[in-house]
Amino acid sequence: MRESEADISARQALYPAIEPFSRLRLEVPGGHDLYVEQCGNPKGKPVVVLHGGPGGGCSPGMRRFFDPEVFRVILFDQRGCGRSRPHSSLENNTAWDLVADIERIREKLGIDKWILFGGSWGATLSLLYAEAHPERVEAMALRGIFLMMQRELAWFYGGGAGQFRPVEWKRFAEAIPAAERADLIAAYHKRLTSDDLMEQTRHARLWAGWEAACATLQGGGGHGPDGAYARAFSRIECHYFVHQGWLTRDDQLLGDASRLAGIPGHIVQGRYDLICPPLSAQLLHEAWPGSQLHMIQQGGHALSEPGIAAKLVEIMNGMRG
Repeated sequence: MRESEADISARQALYPAIEPFSRLRLEVPGGHDLYVEQCGNPKGKPVVVLHGGPGGGCSPGMRRFFDPEVFRVILFDQRGCGRSRPHSSLENNTAWDLVADIERIREKLGIDKWILFGGSWGATLSLLYAEAHPERVEAMALRGIFLMMQRELAWFYGGGAGQFRPVEWKRFAEAIPAAERADLIAAYHKRLTSDDLMEQTRHARLWAGWEAACATLQGGGGHGPDGAYARAFSRIECHYFVHQGWLTRDDQLLGDASRLAGIPGHIVQGRYDLICPPLSAQLLHEAWPGSQLHMIQQGGHALSEPGIAAKLVEIMNGMRG
C-alpha cells in the first residue's frame, strides 16, 4: 500500500530504533518479577513509558519517540504481561500495585523526578501515579485519554462503538449467549478466568480482536493477535475492568486533578478515537490546571496513528531543553 504524506512525515519524525543499555528484573511483592529496560543517554533526562492495556506490554517502537542523546528512557512490562512473570497472572495485580511498582522502579534506578509518557491505560496509570506522587513528576505527555469511568466502559463494551464497526462488534458480542450480553465485561471475565485453557484462548482472541478493530482510523480485520499476547492482554484488561480499576469513585481521576497543578502536561487525542472518545480528554484538560490539549483531526486511538505519533515526538522534542 502506498504511503500517504502523513505516513511519511510520521515515519521520518520518529527516532531510529535504539537498543537498551540496561536490562534488569525487579522482584516486587505479590510474587511478580518485572522486566525493566533503559535506553538512550544514561545521564539524560529520565522519562518512564507506561504502556496500555492493562496487559499490553512494551515494544521496541515505544523507544522511538525520544531523542536518544537527551533522554534516559525507562520502559517496563507491567505485572503479568510482556516479559514480566508470571505471565497473564491476575494475582496481586491491581492499579495500586502498579502505582507502587512505578515508585519501586524510580527508587531502584536512583531517579528523583521523571517525565511520564503514557497512552490509553498508560495515561490512566500516569494520572493515578501523578495524583499520588506529584512531587516525583517533572511533566507528562499523555495520549488517548481513558479515565476508567463507567460511561467509557459502557460505550466500548455496550454497543456504542459497535455502531461504527458493526461486523466486528457482531463477532465480539455474539460469541456470548444472548442471555449474558447485557454485561459483556462480566461474561468475558467468566470465560477468560475459566479452567479451560482453550476457552480462555478463544475468548482472549475475540476480546483483543474487538479492540484491535477499533484502534486505528482506518480500522482492521478484528481478529487481533494470537497466542500468549492475546491471553495476557485480554485476561488482565478484563480483570481490571470488572473491578472498575480499583478506583474508589467513578470520577476519581477528574476529582483529584487539582493535585496536578504545577505539572506541565500535554494531552494528545485523536478526534475519531473509537476506544477512548474525546470527551474524556476535554474533561481532563478542563480539570488539569495548565494542561495543553492537542486534538488530532485525522487520528484514531493507536500510538502509531501518523498525526498522533508526529505530535508526540514534537512534544518530547520540546522537553529537551
